[in-house]
Amino acid sequence: MGEFSTFAVRFCGFPTMRPENPQKRTMKNSSYMEIRNIAIIAHVDHGKTTLVDRMIYQAKQAREDKMGELILDNNDLERERGITILAKNVSVPYKGVKINVIDTPGHSDFGGEVERVLNMADGVLLLVDAFEGCMPQTRFVLQKAIEMGKKPIVVINKVDKQNCRPEEVQEEVFELMFSLDANDDQLDFKTLYGSAKQGWMSYDWRKPTNDITPLLDTIIDVIPAPAHNPGTPQMLISSLEYSPYVGRIAIGRVTRGELKSGMNISLCKRYDIVQKQKIRDLMVFDGLGKTKVDTVQCGDICAVVGLEGFEIGDTVADFENPEPLPPIEVDEPTMSMLFCINNSPFFGREGKYVTSRHLKERLEKELEKNLALRVKPGPNADSFVVYGRGVLHLSVLIETMRREGFELQVGQPKVLDKTINGQRCEPIENLTIEVPEEFVGKAIEMATRRKGALIHMETRGDRTHLDFDIPARGLMGLRSNLLTATQGEAIVAHRFKDYEPYKGDIEKRTNGSLVSLETGVAVAYSMDKLQDRGRFFVSPGDEIYAGQVVGEHTREKDLNINICKTKKLTNMRASGSDDKVMLPPPIVFSLEEALEYIQEDELVEVTPKSMRLRKIILDETERKRKSSNLD
Repeated sequence: MGEFSTFAVRFCGFPTMRPENPQKRTMKNSSYMEIRNIAIIAHVDHGKTTLVDRMIYQAKQAREDKMGELILDNNDLERERGITILAKNVSVPYKGVKINVIDTPGHSDFGGEVERVLNMADGVLLLVDAFEGCMPQTRFVLQKAIEMGKKPIVVINKVDKQNCRPEEVQEEVFELMFSLDANDDQLDFKTLYGSAKQGWMSYDWRKPTNDITPLLDTIIDVIPAPAHNPGTPQMLISSLEYSPYVGRIAIGRVTRGELKSGMNISLCKRYDIVQKQKIRDLMVFDGLGKTKVDTVQCGDICAVVGLEGFEIGDTVADFENPEPLPPIEVDEPTMSMLFCINNSPFFGREGKYVTSRHLKERLEKELEKNLALRVKPGPNADSFVVYGRGVLHLSVLIETMRREGFELQVGQPKVLDKTINGQRCEPIENLTIEVPEEFVGKAIEMATRRKGALIHMETRGDRTHLDFDIPARGLMGLRSNLLTATQGEAIVAHRFKDYEPYKGDIEKRTNGSLVSLETGVAVAYSMDKLQDRGRFFVSPGDEIYAGQVVGEHTREKDLNINICKTKKLTNMRASGSDDKVMLPPPIVFSLEEALEYIQEDELVEVTPKSMRLRKIILDETERKRKSSNLD
């Protein structure tokens, strides 16, 4: 257990190192070592991380009894949601060649991670589900890879699934690459079929093998080795990690010359700013962890410790004659959200960190590694405006903070507009919906009501594939509504397309809120009497406070109700009226659903064990006074 038990710590960038021997160190410093740099790209849940795990086991970098644990998704949230949030690097030794593998996120909210890590790769492994085929995020990342001239290898995964269609999917991939203007060399790609979960790959999906050797052989044969460029050192910083011991760690590929531990370098920043700095330590990826080395050769991916004030896109260059590389752009945020301290009547009951100082320090710490995030002071001293790439991007941060013991409140997500050539423009997303045939009309109606424009419609078996262009604000709440309308059958995905002229107002939630008048415990008797007024978010026995949103009203306006009122006890008995109260189950929101549901005058209160919706102004009289002033 000893060595493997610390892999998660080492892997996250903490400087826990394996014991090294001189032979290993010499090998690491050899300038003749064969290297292949490859990024794995795919849509959400097509099996990227499982495949990387298999490659690690094949190279005997981890114990067999750990199989199936998704060792790369070592973050609780990543495991629960089945998505990769942070791009990660590992290396797999095979036949004397070091294969640097970059496991990338597939969700569009983390697309910024993908584009940066492609800079470090010489080829890509395009992973496609044998049933679902090419999906929006597959196209999004593949387009970037093809524009950058990367050589692809196609892996049709999950051929063990029922109703899979490997040959059709292979044709889809070819058509997609052709439509993305791939060159002849890129179109002449090798295709492998297999099941990462079962641990095999083959050139013929009808002939399973015993392991994934064909894939590793293909990577060595097809992916070009990095060019050996002698001269002064150059490294573009493409990613970063954060360690509480050594601070920020710069990650990138050495594109020219070599870097040495302890050497003086120039850090070339934007606007022709050059800073003289010194490399404290160098590390290369070694299996699941990192190993300290004295020298990193041209073409290898490494982690540099000791640089201060660097940003993604800066260049590590020669001390005397610095030559910067073209910087890479980080995705701009498309959404903002208000974060503030929890000031509800129940504050401090569950969380360890409840003050604005705690909140400020935690957001500043997140800025160190979360590149698409921006934080600005809010309208008052205890609040902050946080900018991100989408609801999922920001909700992952909120969920992580909740698990760490933070109590906070967050406001309604707001989409960021831009003024381009004097015209108001907004972010437009490419939306893909797959639904059974009987729900097509409903899906089209729901998307078009939110200013979505139908671009393409195609029948695939008993399901229909729909493509829309839709404003980013139109996506809020759409997924949950679609799942309800299609009895959970809809598959929804979206990716950022561009900024386009403002599409006009979109109808918002039409129902008002049921707001509690009193602080106390929800009583079944009162809730039963008020059932015809709307649907509840709380159960009998739940503690509630005045100003908390306890349900959805059947009409447009908010309704203040008292569900803490108990039945008056008398000696009178009425036949049939004292039967046990039967209430429907309450509506339970996920964090994303709650953020998409709330209105402008409402907040989501998030604590380690609870999540509540509330009005910003808790007092009923104060709310009425404010609304009358606005009128």
